[in-house]
Amino acid sequence: MAEVSRRAASRPSRGGLPNALFVVAAAEQIPTELVGLATTVRVTLPWGSLLRGLVGGSAAVASGIASLLNADGTLELLLAPAERDRLDGVPVQAGELIRAVTSTFEPLGLVLEQAGAATNAQVRATGSTWARKLLGAGRGDRSVVLIRLRSSPR
Repeated sequence: MAEVSRRAASRPSRGGLPNALFVVAAAEQIPTELVGLATTVRVTLPWGSLLRGLVGGSAAVASGIASLLNADGTLELLLAPAERDRLDGVPVQAGELIRAVTSTFEPLGLVLEQAGAATNAQVRATGSTWARKLLGAGRGDRSVVLIRLRSSPR
């Protein structure tokens, strides 16, 4: 995170992101100063308890993530679970994954805006090491799903 935050602090002409904020915190315990602050929250290729929380395995995780968004906010998820990961309770088929995420976040005021297979360009654009490995390996049995949800009026 140090390298990414250093690059984000650069001038915008050099790829800097003047409004980027990097926080180390548990999704279940979002700092109150961040509640309702974000226009966009991106969760890229999560693993373990964060992934489980996004698909309904933990109401506290989902609630914490949703709480970050402002009234016009967008939650963008790039998910790639596979059967071989042995993540009990995490769906691996795209349709099941989309339904699980949607049913997790609808009660929290988020509605599905877009969902489907992520393109190679979308995966590559994350710049993550895991994304590069996925693309280099040809994905095999691992599909990558892009899901966008938007805050809805409550």
